[in-house]
Amino acid sequence: MRAAVSDQRKPPDTVAPINVSHNETVSFGPFHLNAANRLLLKGQEPVAIGGRALDVLVALVEHAGEVLSRRELIALVWPDVTVEEGSLRVHLFNLRKALSDGRDGARYIANVPGRGYSFVAPVQRSAPTWPEAPVSQANRPRKLPSRLERMIGRDEAVADLCSLLTSRRFVSVVGPGGMGKTTVAVAVAHELREKFSDRIYFLDLGALGDSSLVASTVASTLGLIGQAEQDPVSGMVAFLVDQPILLVLDSCEHVIEAVAALSERLFTETLLVHLLATSREALRVEGENVHLLTPLEGPVETSVLTAAQALASPAVQLFMERAAASGYKANLSDADAPLMAAICRRLDGIALAIELAAGRVGTYGIHGTADLLDNRFKLLWHGRRSAIPRHQTLQAMLDWSHNLLSEYEQTVLRRLSVFVGAFTLEDALAVAGEDDSDGHKVADAVESLVDKSLIRMSDLGGSTYHRLLDTTRVYAAAKLAETGEKESLVRRHALHYASRFKSDATRATAFGSRDVSAYEPHMGNIRAALEWSFSEAGEAQIGLELAAGAAPLFLGLSLLGECEQWCQRALSALRESDRGTTRELALQAALAISSMFTRGNSDEVRRAIERGIGLAEALRDAQYKLHLLAGLNIFLTRIGDFRGALAAAERSVLVAGELGEPSGVIVAEWMLGVSHHLVGNQAASRRHCERGLALETEAGSVQVDFFGYDHRVRALIALARALWLLGNQERALKTADQAVEEATKREHPVALCMALVYTVPVYLWSGDLDRAAHWIERVLAHAAKYSLAPYHAIGLALKGELMILRGEPAEGVRLLRNAVATLNAERFNILATAFFRALAEGMMKCGQSDEAAVMIDRALALAEEAGETYDRPDLMRVWAEIRMAVSPPDVVAAEESLRQALYWASKQSALGWELRAAIPLAKLWKQQGQADRARDLLSRLLQRFEEGYGTVDMNAANGLLAEWTSASANTPP
Repeated sequence: MRAAVSDQRKPPDTVAPINVSHNETVSFGPFHLNAANRLLLKGQEPVAIGGRALDVLVALVEHAGEVLSRRELIALVWPDVTVEEGSLRVHLFNLRKALSDGRDGARYIANVPGRGYSFVAPVQRSAPTWPEAPVSQANRPRKLPSRLERMIGRDEAVADLCSLLTSRRFVSVVGPGGMGKTTVAVAVAHELREKFSDRIYFLDLGALGDSSLVASTVASTLGLIGQAEQDPVSGMVAFLVDQPILLVLDSCEHVIEAVAALSERLFTETLLVHLLATSREALRVEGENVHLLTPLEGPVETSVLTAAQALASPAVQLFMERAAASGYKANLSDADAPLMAAICRRLDGIALAIELAAGRVGTYGIHGTADLLDNRFKLLWHGRRSAIPRHQTLQAMLDWSHNLLSEYEQTVLRRLSVFVGAFTLEDALAVAGEDDSDGHKVADAVESLVDKSLIRMSDLGGSTYHRLLDTTRVYAAAKLAETGEKESLVRRHALHYASRFKSDATRATAFGSRDVSAYEPHMGNIRAALEWSFSEAGEAQIGLELAAGAAPLFLGLSLLGECEQWCQRALSALRESDRGTTRELALQAALAISSMFTRGNSDEVRRAIERGIGLAEALRDAQYKLHLLAGLNIFLTRIGDFRGALAAAERSVLVAGELGEPSGVIVAEWMLGVSHHLVGNQAASRRHCERGLALETEAGSVQVDFFGYDHRVRALIALARALWLLGNQERALKTADQAVEEATKREHPVALCMALVYTVPVYLWSGDLDRAAHWIERVLAHAAKYSLAPYHAIGLALKGELMILRGEPAEGVRLLRNAVATLNAERFNILATAFFRALAEGMMKCGQSDEAAVMIDRALALAEEAGETYDRPDLMRVWAEIRMAVSPPDVVAAEESLRQALYWASKQSALGWELRAAIPLAKLWKQQGQADRARDLLSRLLQRFEEGYGTVDMNAANGLLAEWTSASANTPP
């Protein structure tokens, strides 16, 4: 509960001191003005007049007969606040209207051209003659502000508030300035007019400069005039004890102590009074129910955002409506939709900020307005002339909030402006405090700033984070620059993050033993610290330390381009004393990983990996050496050097043994499994993959993301493919599904693309073309979303192969040609032989046998160059089928090639390839009159299968046997 203490805060809109006595009535014409009670009567009836218009009248009456310039009048009515002359004209217009100035010969306010304004009516000053009893209900001014003709995005909030207010009686709408609290409160009051039989009182407390006037102002509004100067609260309680009314107290934050005390008494000592308050902080008194008014929702972040999707969000609807009002006549296009979403996110969903930005669109267009958001002068953009002064610019709105803070809270707010995005309380203490002894003071100030809606709190991954809204941060940063503290604060900020990410826990992320997703909220501050460190005003050594510490985070979050950029900048800043150190090793390793994804399989990437391995050996850092050997294994695999990849995997086994950590041994086993699969040792591949999985189960679930790859997913892919080739097709399909499912759950872009592209062949081999088509479309969408060009090209190549199998060879060949050209340019050769084989089959189906022969020869030459590949038997099968398709057929060469295919398949333990090669060989023997030999070949192979009876090859072999058996039975002896 708040204590009733004097308000020592600086009210931004205080009416300048005047000489009208509190015991004095000023009369002119039929009107009587009492400044103390802030009440204007016409005869005995109160005049409905806005708070600012009344302030203008008080100032003019005090200086009756004098000419006040516009500047002087503004200074009297709005001291310490920057206000446009247009606002003064609006309130003068409303004042003249309330006084009926100029009607029936009445003259009160004169506009003196070139000089200003003067109150020209005769005035009389006398003792007050106010009635002692409350005026009648009919005479009380209860005029509600007009509700917006169309309110966007707040219908649900209004409905919730109506329900909450009806059931709980006392509700505060709390949120940052400009969020739309007043708009919502007015809408709620209008919705409830019938329920309260129009007994609704709305007070804009923003016009009050002195908290001691709160109670008397409310009493006057209720018509309790005679008690305004004695004990207005007790008088209100006595009068309202059984009166069903709704009292709306708007803009309470600058007089919050007085409003809190009054509200608590009205709630606890009356039965039917309902209270609706709006404030930038909660009142924190008995009975209060706080409704936090959240930002207007913007579009959901998605890879492809259309105009229709963007316009479904309230933030964009409001923006476009206000843009149209500013003269912008175009509709939102699909091309501009992502930019529009970014603008609304940048404006934090604050209704006032959105309206002010949208008001620029008629002049600058959407793109020009987006550029203007980077300029702090956006704080000075003007809104509607009819708006209250503190809402005419963001600057005025934030000045209002800032002036209500204590000096120390202002200091902390300024210092927190160096944070970009989310920060923890620990971060705030380290940067905003002078030393450790400041901790409690900073924590209290942060809590207070949260209460005042200047800092937003959120729960991210189970941790509590704070964030300044963008507009608040820009404002506070300008204040910080004025103090001369900025350079020391940004340096302190950079040092803090360099220290924070130097820990062993961060190093652990480099070796896959820690999930990095929890660090994602810090990335904005890491980037800002790096930017400053490597700038002319910064210190490169701080940046070097931070880049080395944060590199694993960039990698773990798939921010590969950024990782490469910062590592290069850090390495270029290395001093001689830093060379050959663990710091250089960390940077070199991260550069190698990121470059592999951003630059492809270039010699530069290989040099970076080998340089890192050399450093690790010199430093005797087995952990980094194993990590980099994993990278070398992946690099050599990608360029199609499967023998070299196997050698790197074998080296990793030795290093893992030295290291003695389960994760190292497990990853080494999986690397061996992948490499053995690719060189054609399928039984060995299965053995190593399954041994690694068993060791992982034994050790408990461990993170094994080495060199940017999820090696468990790699192992599951290799195991699925090896199982299919070994003849375990059903297990292979289940394992392929498992690989995709696990990669999906881990939400790692590369892992999912990898799982999809390398398991699709398992479905193609099995003849499950529908499932293959589904995965292909998924990989194309995923690779496009994350700009993974090689995987997108593989997806197109697989789509081409699918089209050939579905009877569309011409289009399939076209897709394959284009994709293969892209992959060649990237030196991404892991599937080169498979795609050359698919191209050859497509060309053969198109009747291009000669071109098909050239293509399959190219594939065989590439396989020979690699030493041996998993698909060599299948390449020899296709070579044979092409020899049979030429005119005249080369039967002898075809038969020999099919025999060789069977030999190599048997040598690789690839029962799947054996059956695939045996089918055309059996057909050939049948055509040569060797039916028994053909049947025997297929029967013996089919008997070796224990599962997979529904695959395309099994169906084909069984179909041939059935056909030949039937034909034999029908042949006369």
